[in-house]
Amino acid sequence: MADFDNRVLPGQAAAAGVYDEGLRGYMLRVYNYMLIAMLVTGVSAYGIYSASVTTDPAAAAAHLSGGLMLTKLGVAIFTSPLRWVIMLAPVGAALFLQARVRVMSVVGAQAVFWVFSALMGFSIAAICMVYAQTDITQAFFLTAGAFGGLSLYGYSTKRDLSGMASFLIMGMWGLFFALIANIFFESKGAQLLLSIIGVGIFAGLTAYDSQAIKERYSANDDGTVTGRKAILGAVHLYIDFINMFQFLLYIMGGSRR
Repeated sequence: MADFDNRVLPGQAAAAGVYDEGLRGYMLRVYNYMLIAMLVTGVSAYGIYSASVTTDPAAAAAHLSGGLMLTKLGVAIFTSPLRWVIMLAPVGAALFLQARVRVMSVVGAQAVFWVFSALMGFSIAAICMVYAQTDITQAFFLTAGAFGGLSLYGYSTKRDLSGMASFLIMGMWGLFFALIANIFFESKGAQLLLSIIGVGIFAGLTAYDSQAIKERYSANDDGTVTGRKAILGAVHLYIDFINMFQFLLYIMGGSRR
């Protein structure tokens, strides 16, 4: 019986090499978009925090517990009804981008993504007013390490993670509404439980999204379609990272209030 010929033809090897190179470039683009968005969020958060907090009692428009003093801008942003607009604006921008990205230009989708990232910086600025800098730093690096490992797992695993997608997405929306309800109940025990659940949900979503982003790549897509897919993938991973960071920060504690 003749041996099975398992040699790879030159054309097949070349095609596989082109595909792998394209996939690496696509995934690199996704992570670069995400990193830029994180940078925009950081700059936005620092700018808003610096403009909203003062160490000069004469310039303070309000005093919070823990000795924190707010400027007039800080009062307007974080203690007035405007805070609800700031809280919901990033959600609206993310939903708009996910709904319209397939018909937008790559440049337009990028612009909306940067706006969304900047709006998210307002929420991060509020966190800076509540938690100590050391706790924020520790939570950030812990999130970065967990995110990196989970994303690598999702990218490299041969296991199909799509089976848990529906469960995780339903859990995410259930968590969102529970968090909104707890704003009115102000239960610290419930908030801690929801934060633990939130870490688990977004950890799972990080692995799933990484795999899904990889599988959405097609060598037949043109530059516009690939660019849109890269932006949408970056949005998903960015949301996973930010939420995991916020939940971990609450679990770790260190509140000034």
